[in-house]
Amino acid sequence: MKKLQFSLNDANTRAWLYQIVILSVVVFFVWYLVDNTLHNLAARNIQTGFAFLDKEAGFAIGESFIEYNLTDTYWQAIKVGIFNTLLVSFIGVLLATLLGTVIGIARLSSNWLVNKLASVYVEVMRNIPLLIHLFFWYSLLTENLPSPRQALNPIDGVFLSNRGIKIPALVGDSLPWLGVAFILAILATIFLAYWAKNKQNKTGQTTPVFYISLGFFVLFPVLAVLFSGCQLDVVKPELKGFNFVNGWHFSPELAALLLGLVLYTAAFVAEIVRSGIQSIGTGQWEAGESLGLSRFKTLRLIIMPQAVRVMIPAMSNTFMNLTKNSSLAVAIGYPDIVSIVNTMLTQTGQAIEAVMIIMLAYFTISISIAIFMAWYNKRMALVER
Repeated sequence: MKKLQFSLNDANTRAWLYQIVILSVVVFFVWYLVDNTLHNLAARNIQTGFAFLDKEAGFAIGESFIEYNLTDTYWQAIKVGIFNTLLVSFIGVLLATLLGTVIGIARLSSNWLVNKLASVYVEVMRNIPLLIHLFFWYSLLTENLPSPRQALNPIDGVFLSNRGIKIPALVGDSLPWLGVAFILAILATIFLAYWAKNKQNKTGQTTPVFYISLGFFVLFPVLAVLFSGCQLDVVKPELKGFNFVNGWHFSPELAALLLGLVLYTAAFVAEIVRSGIQSIGTGQWEAGESLGLSRFKTLRLIIMPQAVRVMIPAMSNTFMNLTKNSSLAVAIGYPDIVSIVNTMLTQTGQAIEAVMIIMLAYFTISISIAIFMAWYNKRMALVER
């Protein structure tokens, strides 16, 4: 057994000593900041802690997709903000990925016009600050659309005005069953894809996963509505006074935020997709052509599955950036976590706690995205045999 040597001439001893010294300095610095902060707060008779979260909020929130009333607590208001942020992030990531993928592929098109249009889109969108995007779309939606009394009605039951978008809503006791049916359809699709992949690896036989999955999303909701007694109605928006009532409402703030985030982030996604496809050798394209596959099928079946492995790390950063960029919603009045906590800060004066709540919320969402993408990256990685 090797003897431990406590000598400054020993490299291991010096390494441990340096780490202990650095850790001690960091701990002392953190302790000093905390102690100094608590002392200053006490000197100004400012209360600390999170007990205020159980008090009545007393302020209205313009847009809430979960139940919220003026008499609810600050904690309930924070949950509304977190849910609003998650909603924007999820929809934004989904739409930006779809749009960015299409534009990235278009940048590699042999058609001169398609190629140049995609290139112009990428360069224009990436070189305009996101905040300008948000201001532009918000101004466009609020100043160039008519009032509710003169609302545009492109489709029956759908109204566009400077108060937002109104669409028909589903109501009734069958609605929860409908939600469960869609969740079951998603789970069934995931299981089917996993089973079809194993079957193809063992037998070489393919399964029409897309069409079967489509059947799940049609059959399960229909069965859910039938077994729950068909208690489902469609309620259309109606103009009463100066605004619409009933139906589902999407505010100009939400629409402007999603438009800005999606169009801006899609430009970065497009470049990731383009570089990922270009990283695959031309021999793979030639192999697909030699098998008699069209360019589209070669791209879908051969190129993209390989390119995705290259894209995942950059996509992870882009998805996290979109989530954190959603904090700019406060500039156009959308009630995300930052906006709601800022209102809470104004009422309570709990500045440190408010900032900590915002930091914790974005840290939790970002780290969840990072963990999921790391898991997906591991599943997509090539396994050596």
